Amino acid sequence: MARAQYVVERVQTGVRMEKRLLKVLKAFAEFHDMTLGDLLEGIVLHAFDGKCPFEKESLRRVKELKRFYGLKLDSRASHRMKERSSAASHGTRSPRASRRTKSAKKSQKRTAR
Repeated sequence: MARAQYVVERVQTGVRMEKRLLKVLKAFAEFHDMTLGDLLEGIVLHAFDGKCPFEKESLRRVKELKRFYGLKLDSRASHRMKERSSAASHGTRSPRASRRTKSAKKSQKRTAR
């Protein structure tokens, strides 16, 4: 029996995601010989239908990959993650922050006059 085919238009996107979470997703997609985009589409379509996108064996594999990549986050972390500033983690200011600081200093000098 042939499976239905759906013609879609895909677009390239630049989505920021937690680093270890992305590693787990990429490894899971590679294990199933699929693209990361295909995996994400499947997960989202299942979630939109209120269904779990993974069967028992896949959940076991995800658990292994999470352990391997040191991902300790679970659904309780959803919408509660705070991004660490890359500049703060390297002990330097970002160029954007430096510009703001310089312009703020100029503004303070003008106000002080």
